[in-house]
Amino acid sequence: MQTDKKKRFQPSPRSGRRPRPQVSRLLMFNKPFGVLTQFSGEPGDSTLKDFIDVADVYPAGRLDKDSEGLLLLTNDGRLQAKISDPKFKLAKTYYVLVEGEPGAEALDELRNGVELKDGISLPAEVETVAEPDWLWPRTPPVRIRKSIQDRWLKLTIREGRNRQVRRMTAAIGHPTLRLIRYQIGPWNLAGVAPGQWLEADPASLQGIAPGHKK
Repeated sequence: MQTDKKKRFQPSPRSGRRPRPQVSRLLMFNKPFGVLTQFSGEPGDSTLKDFIDVADVYPAGRLDKDSEGLLLLTNDGRLQAKISDPKFKLAKTYYVLVEGEPGAEALDELRNGVELKDGISLPAEVETVAEPDWLWPRTPPVRIRKSIQDRWLKLTIREGRNRQVRRMTAAIGHPTLRLIRYQIGPWNLAGVAPGQWLEADPASLQGIAPGHKK
């Protein structure tokens, strides 16, 4: 009977669970425009495999093909869940080039929550900013209309709905022209060039990753 019990509680190889790593790793990747946040795709697709040659790491959350910036990857399933699951409400900061110049009323709509098809967004932190001095050229470049003055916003949200930032700026009448995710929780793009990745300092995982306690 003991043998049967042991077998009963062994994890199934079909369960899809990955073994808990002895050491949690977190990679900070600066995703270029047009890259899919997956390791496989159709012929001609640009994927993470073209940039990251590290075994057993998986994206913690997603970033749209037409968006740029910070994508976190980890070998730790629990850490992956804490980063990607909206219930943990990790702050995510974006630099967003929008069409036109949002006025105070439009910015207040973002701060108070805007009506989207899947419900009102949580209040966001937002301010107008100058074009970031660390900004890199995008390929292909953004199509700019000379007759309209566009504006950069720094926007922080604590949700993770599909294409949420784009839908929020569209809801206030200022469509997104370029979207760069700069920071998630304590991790940001400082020192990470487009198409490159750096490994996060293990100290930054304290209190977040299993086995890394304060």
